[in-house]
Amino acid sequence: MPAFAALLADLPSDVLPRAGVAYVHYLSFMLCFGALVLERRLIRPNPSKQDATLMVITDVVYGMAALALLVSGILRVMYFGQGGAFYTENPLFWWKVGLYLSVGGLSLYPTITYILWAIPLRKGELPQVSEALANRLAWILNIELVGFALIPLLATLMARGVGLPGTLGA
Repeated sequence: MPAFAALLADLPSDVLPRAGVAYVHYLSFMLCFGALVLERRLIRPNPSKQDATLMVITDVVYGMAALALLVSGILRVMYFGQGGAFYTENPLFWWKVGLYLSVGGLSLYPTITYILWAIPLRKGELPQVSEALANRLAWILNIELVGFALIPLLATLMARGVGLPGTLGA
């Protein structure tokens, strides 16, 4: 343990805050993806009370993680990352932001649906979920998962300078 304390003492003062914000960013991304996977696994016509309640809770976790992802991403761009120009001058960054916003926009339909499920659930009743609604939600969740899966690819390319003027990437 003393060696660990010595290691921390030798770090530049900006390393831990930068690492902490990056960690929150990555953890938030994983929570978002995990929540979407769970929602996709649970969606079916006329779910049980337990599954419907779990979906509502999972969507709340997804929303909170998405907000943490957004805030930590903004903090990384502005204060704790490679510098604003590194991001804003790279078209891949804007594709990544656009993909995040698109997935977020798509998630509004399931979120509103789950909010409407909370009304009968509070009364001890089950939400009425038709085959068509379950299929529509499943398709939306599939698209969200694909979109979210592409975000780390864009981030990986961006981190290697791909997209910046005058670079080929590393």
